[in-house]
Amino acid sequence: MAKPKFFGEGIPYLDPPSLNLKGKLLVIEGTDGVGRTTQVERLRNWLEIQGHGVVETGWTRSELMSSLIQLAKEGNTLTRDTFSLLYATDFADRLENQIIPSLRSGFIVISDRYVYTAFARHMVRGGSRDWIRGVFGFALVPDMVLYLKTDVESLVPRVIGSKGMDYWEAGMDLHLGEDLYDSFCVYQRRILAEYDAMAEEFKFEVVDTVRRSVDEIQEELRKRIEPIVRRTRKVDVSLLDARPADAKRERG
Repeated sequence: MAKPKFFGEGIPYLDPPSLNLKGKLLVIEGTDGVGRTTQVERLRNWLEIQGHGVVETGWTRSELMSSLIQLAKEGNTLTRDTFSLLYATDFADRLENQIIPSLRSGFIVISDRYVYTAFARHMVRGGSRDWIRGVFGFALVPDMVLYLKTDVESLVPRVIGSKGMDYWEAGMDLHLGEDLYDSFCVYQRRILAEYDAMAEEFKFEVVDTVRRSVDEIQEELRKRIEPIVRRTRKVDVSLLDARPADAKRERG
């Protein structure tokens, strides 16, 4: 079994060889409104029908931090570094208490966003690349990252037609435009540029979503994932009772 890889030094009190991660960590990345949640739900159903044990996790779903992060964001006064550190704490809690235990038990873990989201947001806000990657140096390197690629012209009608434009996802804290719409367009172009750069650096599996149906995107995701999950061992049934709470169909 291959030794787990980390972005940096890993978790100080965990010995990598002793982790014995039998499962697979799959990440679905992409900006807000690109359709990640829909695709993750369909992937989960597809994998479970095939008999795989699946755990889903995602940004700000830590029981420790999710409520605090939402409360902090409502004030619209977070600084760049505080913003990043709150998300790092949320991720650390989920990594230790959900992701690693699930991988040890042989589950396929699907993460709706991962550390790359934090990297992109921090860089767009003018932060240090070395600093933000050092903060997340304890993170496991995923087995596969599937990047749902889009453009602003396709993104705008999707966001307006769903939950609307969010203060933070529009980069309003950066004063990029005269109103929410203008700021959203400028901010998302910068975010997408960061994702595109990371896609090349980290070798993402790029899945184009522009002018494609949900079904077409899902079909391509399954084709990309199938060779990875085919090699996944069966779930250790003796550890099923330890399945993390996030294995439930939580959404957020």
